[in-house]
Amino acid sequence: MTEPEAGAVKSADRVLDVLELLAQRGQDMSHTDMSETLGIPKSSLSQLLRNLTSRGYLDYSAVSRGYRLGEAVSRLAGRAMQGRSILGLVEPVLLEITEACHESSAFNQLSGMQSEVVASVSSSQRLVSHMRKGDLAPLYATSGGKALLAFMPEGEREAYLRSVKFEAVTPNTIRSEKELRRQIKAVRETGVAYVSEEFTPGICGVAMPVLSSAGMALGAINVAVPAVRFDDVARERILKALNKALIGIQRSLAAQAG
Repeated sequence: MTEPEAGAVKSADRVLDVLELLAQRGQDMSHTDMSETLGIPKSSLSQLLRNLTSRGYLDYSAVSRGYRLGEAVSRLAGRAMQGRSILGLVEPVLLEITEACHESSAFNQLSGMQSEVVASVSSSQRLVSHMRKGDLAPLYATSGGKALLAFMPEGEREAYLRSVKFEAVTPNTIRSEKELRRQIKAVRETGVAYVSEEFTPGICGVAMPVLSSAGMALGAINVAVPAVRFDDVARERILKALNKALIGIQRSLAAQAG
């Protein structure tokens, strides 16, 4: 391990030590108290505290001259809990979508910087697209992936767009950042993502994001349709089913949060 890597890991450990200490104490702690308790030099701790406070993970009280956990910690924990609990809401909804559309449906979540199928229901039709649990795909090549990408935090999205390397999975796969940005803008405006044989030849997809109360994607529901069956009638039927499903999921999430 090189020195820069060691320093980066050390800084990350110190951030976690600060958060865990304040959570354990449950009361304001001064800069000096934290430095002595954790064995972190005050000069090093000062920068960590400034960063955590500016991001909302810590609050500083001028009265006690101490730090406490900030609202960003609660928001992060809430988003994580929503992400874990949402599967129980989504799985029965996928059955309803597939029944209404007569096409396969799936729920996708981020796995690193890829889209992962975490639940799916296959159509009973003879010609069908099978989306298996655990399947991974590039965000830029699937409808669910585009929906996730469009509604991830802006900083993460920009980092992805700067670093992504496009692979021509099919002749229709997006191959430029400019085109992907154009499509992301459209998804954010309409709330719907589409693909046409961009990841699997002969398969089209339609997806909508499941959003948190902060407007971030907890996941995306998509419907996969053989291209020979994907016409205006099929698209409208799918959009209607997805809209109905999302309304129900958002109501359930709101009830849980309340």
